[in-house]
Amino acid sequence: MVATYSVRSGFDLLLQALDLERGDEVIFSALNVKGMVRIAGQHGLVPVPLDLDIGHAIPSPEALERAISPRSRVLVVAHLFGAHLDLGGLFALARRHGLIVVEDCAQAFCGRAYAGHPDADVSMFSFGPIKTATALGGGLLKVRDPVLRARMRDIQSGYPVQPARAQLKRVAQFAALKFITSRPAMGAIYRFCRGRGRNYEDTISERVRNVAPLKTARKMHYQPSAAMLALLNRRLNRFDPDELSQRAAKGRRLRDLLGDTVAMPAVASRYHDYWVFPVLMDQPKQVIAALRAQGFDAAGLPRSQAVPAPEDRPWLAPDSAAQMLSDLVILPCYAAMPDSELVRLAEAVGAIAEKTGTARTKAYAGRTGVHGRAVEAA
Repeated sequence: MVATYSVRSGFDLLLQALDLERGDEVIFSALNVKGMVRIAGQHGLVPVPLDLDIGHAIPSPEALERAISPRSRVLVVAHLFGAHLDLGGLFALARRHGLIVVEDCAQAFCGRAYAGHPDADVSMFSFGPIKTATALGGGLLKVRDPVLRARMRDIQSGYPVQPARAQLKRVAQFAALKFITSRPAMGAIYRFCRGRGRNYEDTISERVRNVAPLKTARKMHYQPSAAMLALLNRRLNRFDPDELSQRAAKGRRLRDLLGDTVAMPAVASRYHDYWVFPVLMDQPKQVIAALRAQGFDAAGLPRSQAVPAPEDRPWLAPDSAAQMLSDLVILPCYAAMPDSELVRLAEAVGAIAEKTGTARTKAYAGRTGVHGRAVEAA
């Protein structure tokens, strides 16, 4: 394992250690975090999208075959929304083409039950501010090649250590944010932002995520401090799988209550612990506003993007991922949420769907298998 300041820091470290040439290509799952794609560009590499089967939230081997070119060097596949993808066939194909296989498990941490796919060269786990087992930062990268692992550690040894006061500042900021995101405070913030025409989601989400800003190399190139590592170790050793099971049970309950009212990405995945609960709906901005007015903290994914196709290969445009992102609504669903609130949420979603319409997303779901039923998480 390589412990890093963040997963993005670790990915940046990996690309440095691989010493790729400018113009080499990194193939990404088409729905991805903007920061990960930006890092590839900062290294002079070309991001290439790999479109998704939305029902399983996984790219197909056929899509990978189309995306591979003589300049392809790395494949990065992200587990999305708390689902675990069946990646064996995709990784086997990537290996036949000589690609470095990177598995992004930032949204799929479930304790020691899943330590990464055995065919991945690198498996990345995140402990950032909004992750399942947050240490307010930090990443763990399982790097199977000892030579590559040693090279990454050597590069990281030249970074300054995160100042202890910086980690303490994060703890203080996050404690304050924890208070203001309680339900009564959130209601007041929503009314305040709405009355002044400000975007409530941007205001809150930026405050939470900016506890650990990582937009530039200077802000990423740190070694984790002893305080961060101690908190990370505590999270790992005290991780309670029962809490995850409770969250997964709530997710399955909401899934069943919604039925075929809306389309649900990744619903057909064999394992899903509902790190977030995604649905696809027509007019998502109106849907989010209507749900918030009823006390439900619905949101979008402001820091995600559909990775654009290279200019010389427009046929790789990720139409499915782009459509999904444009229609995506994240519903509140967590372990402590009372069943009565889940029922009220499902009823609210159904009523709003009747008003906003579901023609586009239901037609889309029919093409992509989004209404398939999942095998329940263990």
